[in-house]
Formats: sequence, structure tokens, C-alpha cells
Amino acid sequence: MNHLSESQLAELKHMLLEQKKDLEKHFEQNGQENTLLGETLTDSTGELSSYDNHPADIGTETFGRSRDLAINDSLESELEQINAALQRMKDGTYGICVESGEEIPFERLQAIPYTAYTVEILQIGSYRMTAL
Repeated sequence: MNHLSESQLAELKHMLLEQKKDLEKHFEQNGQENTLLGETLTDSTGELSSYDNHPADIGTETFGRSRDLAINDSLESELEQINAALQRMKDGTYGICVESGEEIPFERLQAIPYTAYTVEILQIGSYRMTAL
């Protein structure tokens, strides 16, 4: 962690705390809606029956519900990663790749402050993939 100055760590911690606050606010404000997403489609739409609905209406509701579930999953994952990054700051391991043990460049941490990995290019057959 010695490759990051105190001011850099303070900046990154501020960014992490702001992102955490925004995500927690999202889940707090949308708590009721998020709870309903886990129930049946009939419950989440408020309809007593889907029998009288046109199939396209049901498709639209299903798509919207799937999209909302995917967004919530992504945001929950991001919140978990932020909490893990804040814990690494407390442990003194923040800014060190959990896989390779290499220092994560400050610029990368500015872009993705909760990252636990350096950027590595993986060679898979003839395809190249960038790991975030």
C-alpha cells in the first residue's frame, strides 16, 4: 500500500464512500419496489390476473422485470465490492492485486476505486480479453 500517498488514499476513500452512499440510497428509496421484484409477475404488476392481458403486455412486463432484477443484481455486486475495498483499506492491503500481489496503479483505482485486480491481458486462443 506504500505506493499510494495519504492524499491519494483519502481521495479514493472519499470516492468509495460517496458511491456506497449513493447505492445505499438507491436501495433505501426503492426498497418496496425491490422487494416486489422477487415475487411473482402477477404480484409485481398489481394485476389480479394475466389472463385478460395481451401477450405483448405480458412480454413488456416480463422484460421490464428482468431488466430491473439485472440492474439490482449489478448494483448489489458493486456495493459488495465497495465494502470489500473499504475493508482492504482498513487491513492495509488496498491497492494490491488480490491475485498477483502487484500494485494497482493509482489511475486505475481512480477509474474503478473498488477494483481488487490489476489490468491483465489474457490470451485465449486467438482472442484477447481484458480482465477488469
